[in-house]
Amino acid sequence: MLLSEDKISHLSHLILQGLAKGRKAAFLVEEEKVLREIKRVIVHELQLEEEIDQSVRAKLASYSRPLSEGSPEWDVLYHKFFAEERKKRKR
Repeated sequence: MLLSEDKISHLSHLILQGLAKGRKAAFLVEEEKVLREIKRVIVHELQLEEEIDQSVRAKLASYSRPLSEGSPEWDVLYHKFFAEERKKRKR
């Protein structure tokens, strides 16, 4: 995972503060429960991004003609396949 537990916690607190400060949401449950849910969503999204990345890299590695990671062709295909895979897995 790209973010440490401390960074996820920090982001969660910033999101919670932003929602409370801007009066964007009225909390019907304790803030601690909201904070846990924000953290859960962040972790879930990071795991999903990691799974998609691995899937796309495997797909690119399976090409009969090897593509050099970082080349313009590899970048275009990576972003194309990543967007397609993200769309497939969207809720």
